[in-house]
Amino acid sequence: MKKGTTKTSPRLEDVARKAGVSISTASKALHDNPRVSEQTRNLVHRIAEELSYTPNAMAQSLVTGMSGTIGLVTSDMQGRFCTQILMGAENVCSAQSISVLLANARNDPTFEAMHIQKLLSLNVDGLIMMGRETDPRPSLGQNLAVPVVYAYAPSEDPSDASITCDNTGAGHLAINHLISCGRRHIAIIGGDESFAAATDRAEGALNALADAGLKLAGPLRYGTWHGDWGRGATRLLLDQNIQFDAIVCQNDQIARGCIDVLKERGIRVPDDVAVIGHDNWFEIVTLSRPELTSIDNLATDIGSQAANMLLDAIQGYPHHGVKSLPCKLVQRESTICLE
Repeated sequence: MKKGTTKTSPRLEDVARKAGVSISTASKALHDNPRVSEQTRNLVHRIAEELSYTPNAMAQSLVTGMSGTIGLVTSDMQGRFCTQILMGAENVCSAQSISVLLANARNDPTFEAMHIQKLLSLNVDGLIMMGRETDPRPSLGQNLAVPVVYAYAPSEDPSDASITCDNTGAGHLAINHLISCGRRHIAIIGGDESFAAATDRAEGALNALADAGLKLAGPLRYGTWHGDWGRGATRLLLDQNIQFDAIVCQNDQIARGCIDVLKERGIRVPDDVAVIGHDNWFEIVTLSRPELTSIDNLATDIGSQAANMLLDAIQGYPHHGVKSLPCKLVQRESTICLE
């Protein structure tokens, strides 16, 4: 290199020229746009590597009209699943060099509207709207300038793209697991009946019992999502002399309270009564004695799939309807099978 000269970094134009394609096509190929043929994508990637080309985000934004950012609006930063869903979305987006801008709406429609407008002013390429519960939520409508995916709390509009967990399937899963463990007299302690999660899980559990030709042990009672309700409901079952050898608790706090009362009454878990929870909340299930079998909503996978659905929509391939992701049962000591 001659004295006084400087080496310039390769530009997107250099990659496009050597590949024999337009700048726009080169940019799309480097972002693995499915509308660009695999042969062209491979060629552009190879030349970019040969030239040691590093994308310039600002330049690419001018070429493609994309900012390389998406907005994620959560209704509750302290919610049980918010962090997992965010991590799942970030895992997908970071692999595509896309940044996630997070906003906390605090379950307040006014804050939500404010954050959406701010994110749109920052030219995000799309939005993920994350709910705090699985109850359907109002749609943002079809007039936004960017695509939207609803995560955990599905949109009420079936033309929108939504992903949530399959609570009805989770109810089936809990009952079928207990039946496979030799239990035949199964009680259910419900959560708050005003939440779709409670009624959906109950529906699935009751259907599974009917499919197996079994009846519910005692009445299905709804209450709250707290441990004190688990204790109170378990005392009711015992004081009313209801025969049961297993209890489905609709979340882990309820299950923890249930186990406390069973142990107080000298009832062995799982020898006498098996107990299963829901949410797979690590701080509860692993500290429970015995450790608690629970159903995991796979919230990280919900976040990952929401991000993939949004990226598809950004590329011109939108999804529609509600996708329900199956839950996963994690067995621990509280439901050891009978011999």
